[in-house]
Amino acid sequence: MATLESIEAVRQSPRAPVEIEVPASTAWPIVLAFGFTLMFAGLLTSVSVSVLGIVLAAAGCTGWFREVLPREHEETVPVVREEIRLITARRIVERLPIPTHQLRAWLPVRTYPISSGVKGGVAGSIAMAFFACAYGIVKVGSVWYPINLLAAAVYRESMWVVPAQLYSFHAEAFAIAFVLHGLVSILVGLLYGAMLPMFPRRAILLGGLVAPVLWSGLVYTILDLLNPLLASHIDWFWFVISQIAFGIVAGKFVTRQASIPTHENVAFALRAGIEAPGIVPPREAGESRQ
Repeated sequence: MATLESIEAVRQSPRAPVEIEVPASTAWPIVLAFGFTLMFAGLLTSVSVSVLGIVLAAAGCTGWFREVLPREHEETVPVVREEIRLITARRIVERLPIPTHQLRAWLPVRTYPISSGVKGGVAGSIAMAFFACAYGIVKVGSVWYPINLLAAAVYRESMWVVPAQLYSFHAEAFAIAFVLHGLVSILVGLLYGAMLPMFPRRAILLGGLVAPVLWSGLVYTILDLLNPLLASHIDWFWFVISQIAFGIVAGKFVTRQASIPTHENVAFALRAGIEAPGIVPPREAGESRQ
């Protein structure tokens, strides 16, 4: 690394350098990264993919080390001088007013209350249940099939032995599916309430299409490993449709609620409840403290 004396000497020298030496470009870091990607991708696909990833990672490490050891590979590039002149037609400098109590804004500035996420999750769960029950009626002729299918994921494995049990009503399975569906829907609704304020322009596109498709792809990838029997009974087209219905309805309900300012942009004295002159208005005589 150049010292301050060497930099000052170059500045004061009558002749500036025409060429400089820089590290030579190399593709080995990309090979190494691609090898690590294949190593972990093979855990979900095939052992041969992981073996290929290990070979590429080893080749990337070896090639990258040979680029710097025993001598660093460098290349010479010409120095192109460029004079930059800033020209403006304005005669007055415009200054941006900055509040004294807030020098930096935390985004998002406004967010939705927790109740909006709960309402959105409940509304989305109803929409998703409607499409799931419609799938049961249209495809297998039983409204209880998707309910028992959801309950069988965490309930009893005996329901897989006799497939006819999936088409009939079971009180215990209905209770488990109802609680599981409602709990997951409310949690996802709370996630929507915290996530959608960060994307104010296309919130419905994110919550109604992008997030459900990503979630469905993740479930499709890992469900064969967690529960192969459940994965064999799922119609993925209807699964994606129900997820999109949940995302659109939940996103609509969340974004239609009144937003509130985030506390991160409020002065610390107000957040801590400290009465500071100039920040908290003075109390009138006889007024009780809130």
